[in-house]
Order: sequence, then C-alpha cells, then structure tokens
Amino acid sequence: MTSILIVDDDPNSQRVLSYTLRKNGYDARIAANGENALSLLGESASDLVIVDMAMPVMDGLTLLRHMRADERLRGVPVIILTGSGDDYDRLQAEQAGIQGFLSKPSSSKTVLEVVRHALGQE
Repeated sequence: MTSILIVDDDPNSQRVLSYTLRKNGYDARIAANGENALSLLGESASDLVIVDMAMPVMDGLTLLRHMRADERLRGVPVIILTGSGDDYDRLQAEQAGIQGFLSKPSSSKTVLEVVRHALGQE
C-alpha cells in the first residue's frame, strides 16, 4: 500500500486529506509540523509527502530543504499545500524540487489528480 505523510498543523485539513486518501486506497499518516515529519520519516519511509507551507516549529519550505539535503529522503516526492496565493512561495518550493502544488481548499478530485501525478500513477 502506498504510504503518504500529511504534514499540516490544521486538524481540519488533516482530517479531510487523510479521509480522501484512505478512501482511495492510500495509507495516510499525519505530522503536525516539519519537525514531527522528519522524525516520522526517520522511523519509516513514505512514498509521498504532502506539506503545508505555513506551520509552527518548522515550516514546509524548511522541511523540504531538509529532505532534499538528506540522502535517504532526497528522492521522496513532495506536494506543497498552501492557503496563500503567494507566487514567491510557490517559486521557492518549485526551485527546491516539488512534484505538485495544491491550494487550500482543493476538491478531492484535484487532490487525487495531483497525488497520482506525483506518484507516476496516471
């Protein structure tokens, strides 16, 4: 089963994303911030990580940079999730090597399309 780590500090977003993913056959785990995510990724691998840009403790862009600097995590696809329409944030994330971008809120259909694309399942 494909494992997806959702990294978001918003319980509502966590709930909606995990429900959508599980309903469609994915194993969804949750981390509340980038620091928790790095810890979980150190314990067991994920096939994909969906990361919110704005979080306390460690934001999404910082997490992405840590992942790209770590040999074990460098190849893990990352989708950025944001409520901000800031093009600068998106540009920085793209330069750091993301495989997808989702705006909050996104429909279940859009989430699944971006996830499948990032995983090469289309």
